[in-house]
Amino acid sequence: MIATLTSSEADAEIGQFPYVLPMKGGTDGSANLVYATWGALNDSRDNAVLLPSYYTGTHAQYAKLIGKGRALDPTRYFIIATNLFGNGVSTSPSHLANPSRFPRLTIEENVRAQYSLLMSFGVKRLALAAGWSMGAMQALHWAMLYPDIVRNVVAVCGTAFCWPVNTAFLSSIAPILEAVPKLDETLALDLFGRAYARWAYSMEFFRSELYRQLGFNGIQGLLDDWGCSHQEHRAADLLVALYAWADTARTPETARTALRQIKARCFMLPCDTDEYFTVGDATFEASAISCAEVRVIRSPFGHCAGAPGRFSAETAQIELSMADALAGGPS
Repeated sequence: MIATLTSSEADAEIGQFPYVLPMKGGTDGSANLVYATWGALNDSRDNAVLLPSYYTGTHAQYAKLIGKGRALDPTRYFIIATNLFGNGVSTSPSHLANPSRFPRLTIEENVRAQYSLLMSFGVKRLALAAGWSMGAMQALHWAMLYPDIVRNVVAVCGTAFCWPVNTAFLSSIAPILEAVPKLDETLALDLFGRAYARWAYSMEFFRSELYRQLGFNGIQGLLDDWGCSHQEHRAADLLVALYAWADTARTPETARTALRQIKARCFMLPCDTDEYFTVGDATFEASAISCAEVRVIRSPFGHCAGAPGRFSAETAQIELSMADALAGGPS
């Protein structure tokens, strides 16, 4: 499946990379990793920037951060935005005649597929791996799995691993999707979106009625919108990505050992009001990385503060860190 271009990404090239996934039942299945690119690889093959998709997102959302004269300038960098398996764009359960054959994938499997894609382009070094939320998880896994390739990481409202409060969050919403088909899928998706919305924004966001800035007259309008938007997905697809996220849970010592493999310079950008990718967890991970800096995003918008292009002040802070990383600026 190849995604349809929107006006905001009209200058992107969309492609699909063939990959083999280990399907349930002991057989391998053909899959496609769908991606978008902007710009061109230089002669040294070291100007590549990778932007892995986040939960419920696609490559398209990152177009809001890309443009001439910006940190992610396609006249200077070869920018690749990839789609997670299971996000409805790259191969997903909903694409199969028998969705139950789709494997329970990991973040690592997704990253290894992305590595194969980048090697097919001839990339030698990644100038930057960056992303929001689950995109940040993948960027940090890239730095752990391929420490000699990744030069810089910008992890926005995300950590490499799923820490206890994050596990509690996912464990509280996953049963809604797991109830399908006993529960009507449309209803399940609506309930899932509504439950998710409470975690996505902060207590301050609701207390100060900041949903009005987003065009909603009340909390119910916001919940209705989240419920409706999640009906565009499929429950089986959302579960595949959710399980990959949840399966990164580790003990502190195991996580510390893995993070010590990172050679890249890492900018960790947690939001001070994010309730599941917390400042404390990002700070713990940064302490295990040889060259890492925590730059807290101070915002009332919770986890959503890091959404690409959603809030202007927060986006400016994110782009500044990307510019610093690419320019070898302060850390």
